[in-house]
Amino acid sequence: MKDIQLRAEILIEAIPYIMQFHNKIVVIKYGGHAMVDDDLKKAFAKDLLFLKHAGIKPVVVHGGGPEINRLMKMVGKEPKFLSGLRVTDADSLELVEMVLSGKVNKEIVSNINHLGGKAIGLSGKDAGSIKAKKQETSTADLGYVGDVESIDPHIIHVIVDEGYIPIISPIGLGIDGFSYNINADIVAGNIAAALGAEKYICLTDVTGIMHDIKDPSTLIHELSLEGARELLGSSVLNGGMLPKLQSCITALEGKVPQAHIIDGRTKHAILIELLTDEGIGTMIKGD
Repeated sequence: MKDIQLRAEILIEAIPYIMQFHNKIVVIKYGGHAMVDDDLKKAFAKDLLFLKHAGIKPVVVHGGGPEINRLMKMVGKEPKFLSGLRVTDADSLELVEMVLSGKVNKEIVSNINHLGGKAIGLSGKDAGSIKAKKQETSTADLGYVGDVESIDPHIIHVIVDEGYIPIISPIGLGIDGFSYNINADIVAGNIAAALGAEKYICLTDVTGIMHDIKDPSTLIHELSLEGARELLGSSVLNGGMLPKLQSCITALEGKVPQAHIIDGRTKHAILIELLTDEGIGTMIKGD
């Protein structure tokens, strides 16, 4: 009986949050271990269905780094990174687009639809939703790695308004006609801002932003936008966390009220963050 009562109390606790986010867009950047572990994949799909049936509108932007690395090694290419960003030559771009817009995107869509949901996969090239520009650095040429030039959210709004869950791969089309691989974190933050999302959630493989990556007790539970900007220029962050924090800043500067970096290795992490009093990870508040 106590277990049943506890479950009921958890559901009751979620009511004010369901009311707060009802009919609102929540953008989720999906990546890391949550995309590799089969149990976490299923849990993620179930979380999206729960949100959708609770009247919340999830929009997913995904990465696919582990799958890209695996395929590159299979064909004899060694993955290369600079400041957390993948170096992408012409041959690598073909593999990246194949994995992101083909295999990974359609697997996420299939997992949701198999459970009775309605998901549609697209890349940033579809309907010109992500216009890209070549990313320039002072240290090296990253190849076909892009930055977001602009976001046209129209097709995403159409999909959401028709009751579907958009699943977006981070491939953009440049004004030069070339495709560009864009960091999924950066794409997600820009899409959250362009959609006027109520909340942006970034899944990662750590508990959140920590002063010491080896010590979970140093987790930063809450940051202001100004504090996040200051942290971006500090030595606290490792390479992989930089684009995640930058994506949060981009979302908040676009008037998204809150952004979160949470541990995607925790089952149902999205529901815990959105629909419980406790929450998890690092929360960053806008001005």
